[in-house]
Amino acid sequence: MHIHIDPDVVTAPFEQIRTQIATMVSDGTLSAGTKLPTVRQLATELGLAANTVAKAYRELESDGVISTDGRRGSFVRSTVVSGGPAPDLRAAAEAYVLVTRRAGLSQPEALRLVEQSWSRSQ
Repeated sequence: MHIHIDPDVVTAPFEQIRTQIATMVSDGTLSAGTKLPTVRQLATELGLAANTVAKAYRELESDGVISTDGRRGSFVRSTVVSGGPAPDLRAAAEAYVLVTRRAGLSQPEALRLVEQSWSRSQ
């Protein structure tokens, strides 16, 4: 699993971690059941505080992307995306992509809109 933290963007490091792991799950790079690095291990690899990685993992768990099983660790659990989303979710995603492309947005801009909406809805 390769995660890159870009210090030159305004997005907080925990959010960069959360987004990258969620993307790897959704595109199949990380499949259901994959064990994630421990919080301390990933924090050391990225040169971040353990609390930063822990916050990303908590957000991913809250979103249903991973599950944490105590001392066993954290695992990918998102079967919604890897098992094929419900038809209405896929249709909504495809419609969103069409609308944002017609508006001239890039993929990062479209994703940023989703992330902002997601944050406001919590």
